[in-house]
Formats: sequence, structure tokens, C-alpha cells
Amino acid sequence: MEDINVKSIRYPLAVDEKLEKLRLKFGRTKRLFFIQMVDYFYKSKKDPADLNDEILKKEVANGISRIISFIQRQESDFLLPTLTDLGKLITVANAHTKYLAALGQYAVYDEQQTKQLFLRFTTLDSTIAKTQNHIESKTRLKDQFSQILEHYILHRESLGWSTSNAKKEELQKHVRQSLENI
Repeated sequence: MEDINVKSIRYPLAVDEKLEKLRLKFGRTKRLFFIQMVDYFYKSKKDPADLNDEILKKEVANGISRIISFIQRQESDFLLPTLTDLGKLITVANAHTKYLAALGQYAVYDEQQTKQLFLRFTTLDSTIAKTQNHIESKTRLKDQFSQILEHYILHRESLGWSTSNAKKEELQKHVRQSLENI
């Protein structure tokens, strides 16, 4: 069997202390930590000497640009049409408010007119009732007068020419009394 651990690296004691702290922090052996460190730099193509990590800065800048473009897209697709529609709704609501206020004024005016009409109809109804009573009274008077006249004519004819003045005056008195009783 061949030993795969053929290479060795020498480094200063200060670096060994840092490596020991990292190894303990991540719970690995120095050898495994070193191998994983080399794989990381190999796969990410990062320069260990570049502490600012330009690639990471570029990726963060790209991520920020993508987020900003997403927000701008959302703004143009959803927010601006919503605000436009909201403006239209506010305009319509204001028009409806004016319309409803006018309807309220008309309703108050209509209520006043209705009260006046009701009052007029009440007055008219009482006047019609009085007129109807007068018509009925007039009809009764006509009937009573007709009865009195018929009574007078009938008895006058029965009296004849030779009847005394006393009987004629009695008939006249009876007719006059009947008319006063009406």
C-alpha cells in the first residue's frame, strides 16, 4: 500500500496557532481542514491574498441589481396601475358624493313638498266631506219641502172654494210651521 501523505508544508508558528484555532472551531483535523481549504479556493477560484474578495462584491452587486430590477418591475406592473386606478376611484367617489348630496337635498325638498300635498289633501278631504254633507242636507230639505208642498196642495184642493177662512188659515199656519221646522 502506498502512502498518500507524501508532501509536507512548512509554515510559521503564528500560522500554526491560527490553523489550530480554526481546526478546533470547525471540529476537524489540521490535515482535513487544509484539504478542504484548498478545495474551497480551487472551486471558488478566489484569490486567498485578496481580502476584499472582488468576486463576492460583484455577486452581491449583481444580487442587489436583480432585487432592484425586480422591485422596479413590480412597481411598473402592479403599483403604478393600482395608483392610477385608485386615482380614478377617488374621482368617481367624489362625483358620487356630490350626486348623493344632491339626492339628499332633493329628498328633503321632496319631503317638504309631500307634507304640503298631504296638508292640502287633508284640507280638500274635509272640504269635500262638508260639501257632501251640504248636498245631503239640501236633498233632505228638498224632500221635506216637497212633502210639505204636496200636503198643502192635497189639503187645499180638498178644502174647495166654499171653505171658511179659518180652515185656510189653519192650513197656512201648519205649512208655515212645517217650513220653520226644516
